Amino acid sequence: MEALENEPFKAHDERKAFRLLGSNFISFFGDQIYMITLPLIILGLTGSPLQMGIVSALERLPVLLQPYAGVLADRANRKILLLSCDAGRFAIMGGLGVLAVTQSLQLIHLYLGALLIGCLTQCYQTAQFATLPRLVHKSRLQLFNSINTGLLQFSIVIGPAVGGLVISLFAPGVGLILNSLTFLAAFFLMWALPNKAPSTEERPTIWNEVKEGAQFIIDHKPILFTNLAMFFSIFGTTLFLTMMIVHVRFLSFSAVEIGWFASFGGLGALLGAAGVNVVKPMMSARTLLFSGGTIGALSIIAFSVVESFWMLSLMNAIGAFTASMMSPAIVTIRQYLTPDRLLGRVQATSRWMTWLLMPVAALVSGILAEWIGTGATIAIGGVVAFAASFLYLHPSLKQV
Repeated sequence: MEALENEPFKAHDERKAFRLLGSNFISFFGDQIYMITLPLIILGLTGSPLQMGIVSALERLPVLLQPYAGVLADRANRKILLLSCDAGRFAIMGGLGVLAVTQSLQLIHLYLGALLIGCLTQCYQTAQFATLPRLVHKSRLQLFNSINTGLLQFSIVIGPAVGGLVISLFAPGVGLILNSLTFLAAFFLMWALPNKAPSTEERPTIWNEVKEGAQFIIDHKPILFTNLAMFFSIFGTTLFLTMMIVHVRFLSFSAVEIGWFASFGGLGALLGAAGVNVVKPMMSARTLLFSGGTIGALSIIAFSVVESFWMLSLMNAIGAFTASMMSPAIVTIRQYLTPDRLLGRVQATSRWMTWLLMPVAALVSGILAEWIGTGATIAIGGVVAFAASFLYLHPSLKQV
């Protein structure tokens, strides 16, 4: 922490920070098109919610390697790592899109592509988390994390609507190709980031570095207990998110309607990201996280029982609103309490702790949907997320 606090603030670095956020936004935008396209492709090939669960599980499986991704982000040149991840995702996503357009796409291609994209995405997210604190003053981390979340949510406002329109006018494969081009655009934006070489000093073994990051989390209770709360809540929200588009599709909404539905969720999330800096001075992180977690969970439960387009859109918007208020607070807690040399490992180990059951949840979501239906599966996810919210009441969060 001392190194970060003593580092002089450089105003020009903030322009580079905005380039990083701009690159993230373009990738976020493409991801929203992918979110609409992938379920429609899988349902077109198989008609099975279980297959959607399997592909989602494979994409999330690389989270198990997060502690080592953190060591990589702390040891490697982060700019080169970010560029490599964008280039790889461009090639893989574009290849899947071409196969889909030429009607050559098979499930095995989706399985392999999802796994590889998942690996690159995990490395990218850890590296960009560790890069931002080098580009902005510590006192402005909350602001820049909120801006980043806001850009993510703005992409959710426009991305699904564009994706639904592209799919309705052309084909789902074109949506994958468009997504791949967003990674290419992000690659060129990322090129302007500073090329800071990793330290050449002698380092401990990889395993010892992993343990150092884990021990730091255990010793800092605000990070530990937000991670524990997210461990359970993410299991519940993954049950919901894996089946969300499938559930809406089964209610006979068109691709354009699904795009607009997802965009309304993004609008709610955008309002949440814009409001967090207004609300945060009025309450503790503990209150913000607990209230956001409980309200978001209740919106998921309500989502499982309503059927009208507007009510589904409203429940999705409420859940996205609360999630986008909580995310900057959690990220800032980690960045504020963690020294620069540990940022990659603490973020990666936190992701590992909180996302450990995500592949299992995605697979379970598909199995449950085949067995008891998508609505009941989503309701179970909401109940799990509601129970997890009470972990945010741990006294250590009063001090943040």
